[in-house]
Amino acid sequence: MARTLIIGDIHGCYDELRDLLDVAAVAADDVVVSVGDLVDRGPQPLEVVDWFRARANSVVLMGNHERKHVRGVYSYAQEVARLQMGAGYAASVAWMRGLPYFYETPDIRVVHAAMVPGIPLAAQDEAILAGTTAGETKLRAHFPAGHWHDRYADAVPIAFGHHVTGATPLVREGAIYGLDTGACHGLRLTALSVPDFRIYAVAARPDPWKATARAYQVPVLRTRAWATMSWRKIEDALADREGDAGPDLARYTDALRGWVAALRALVPLLHARVPVLATEVTDVDGHPAKALLFAHARGRLTLEAIESRCPTPEATLALAAKLGVPTSTQASAPG
Repeated sequence: MARTLIIGDIHGCYDELRDLLDVAAVAADDVVVSVGDLVDRGPQPLEVVDWFRARANSVVLMGNHERKHVRGVYSYAQEVARLQMGAGYAASVAWMRGLPYFYETPDIRVVHAAMVPGIPLAAQDEAILAGTTAGETKLRAHFPAGHWHDRYADAVPIAFGHHVTGATPLVREGAIYGLDTGACHGLRLTALSVPDFRIYAVAARPDPWKATARAYQVPVLRTRAWATMSWRKIEDALADREGDAGPDLARYTDALRGWVAALRALVPLLHARVPVLATEVTDVDGHPAKALLFAHARGRLTLEAIESRCPTPEATLALAAKLGVPTSTQASAPG
């Protein structure tokens, strides 16, 4: 008889997925259901997505991580996944847009994160089902003390992921099955087989997310639009990396700080250039820096006025070009 195999959060751990499918001896007519969060954190998100996209007898739910990609909400994990998936990223996200928020049979219900017991799945708030930040807030309003699954008493058992339960699943026989056992953190990848309600699990490789996060520090930073960022945002981004180890990261951030310092050092030079330029220009009205030239003529040119026109690296270099100040500082951040 065909089974339904419900797999906890995979998070790009493709090798563990293959191990689990082997251990569970999945047959072609078995339905393989992912609770969501196929991507982010692990080393092979595209391979995981491609496996589910290629398998006809499979279902993937919308997890909060898929939803972030669909909505273009990028934190570090999403930036890493976008680089990992490369040319396959756009098609993968387009596929994610059509993912359902729940799966239900007479034997089992499946959601990514949570539900409000007593309400049909089709009437649930999608943010709660997917476990978004807003959904977590709404769920706390429903259950200010304790967990939603502590109150679950519906007739059909429910399987879910999202919150890591430790190396073993959270099981209340015949009622709840929490299947996120932290594969991307080096614990285990777990699945529930239905209708026999048997648990399968495999050990994960050592802390995949830690290794992946470290490996992609510099590649992610290189994708940032440093030239159009404000000085404060640049400083904040660099501060976020303080304390991170690794010679490659140190080299890149040192080069970036040097680039920023060279650009900031242009500001007093630009201020000093305006009075000199005023003696050279015959057609002030036609000059690209006419506002500054007029301010100088009226005695209103201050260093602060120059700084206000240099809110970003790009704007600083553009003003240098207007004032005819030569600079060897490159327009783009160090590669």
